[in-house]
Amino acid sequence: MKLNALNKMTEHFGNSETMPVLFVGHGSPMNAIEDNEFSKSWADTGKAITRPNAILCISAHWETKGTCVTAMDKPQTIHDFGGFPKQLFDVQYPAPGDVELANETKAGISKTPVGLNYDWGLDHGCWSVVSRMYPNADIPVIQLSLDYSKPAQWHFELAKELAFLRKKGVLIIGSGNIVHNLGLLNWKDNKTFDWAIEANDKVKQLINIRDYQRLAEYDSLGKSLQLAVPTPEHYLPLLYTLALKDDKEQLSYFNDKMVMGSISMTSLKIG
Repeated sequence: MKLNALNKMTEHFGNSETMPVLFVGHGSPMNAIEDNEFSKSWADTGKAITRPNAILCISAHWETKGTCVTAMDKPQTIHDFGGFPKQLFDVQYPAPGDVELANETKAGISKTPVGLNYDWGLDHGCWSVVSRMYPNADIPVIQLSLDYSKPAQWHFELAKELAFLRKKGVLIIGSGNIVHNLGLLNWKDNKTFDWAIEANDKVKQLINIRDYQRLAEYDSLGKSLQLAVPTPEHYLPLLYTLALKDDKEQLSYFNDKMVMGSISMTSLKIG
């Protein structure tokens, strides 16, 4: 992390306590409007932690060639899904952006060039969760994209460079799902597949012993992980969260359940 980026953050937000980091299994977009155990847990989490100065979200639903950060004053609410009720498409989450934070995030990353994006906004991986945590939409939110051309270990190393944001009151949220296989959803009885349970448990075991190298090499962890992570975009936000954990920090799980047979809502809080 570049020193001038940290100095600018101090000027922007002043001195703040170090914020926790979250990985949130976001699941169905309907969690944004349903009062269920998952959305209630997101709301409770928002109330339990210190109010952030701003939020940086790494969502499974923004993949780009290269790395980008949103840099507009008023990010749009993106309804990047289909087949859901009109009520969900009517949701707007008018949280402000933060152009200065976007520039400081760009300046703080040395691993790769970071482009400033003026077209994206907040996708449902971001707003479905953040809207339940902070329903007043009065906290600035920016998103960092996932470079689809890079391997998992590269993302893990990049994420480490975001640590300075935590010290300036920025809540970093990785939003995805550990197990996410829409092609094998169990529409019949919602019973969780054995391979999905195995994969979720295996990932948690490796998290608990801090074996992040093996987690980055998830495609070598056997058939259950290959089924759980058929494409990497929902898994990578987990690595962004884990990369920011200090050795002395506590890690706790919440929403540790499976839905529709092949989706894990397992979420975690660091700090």
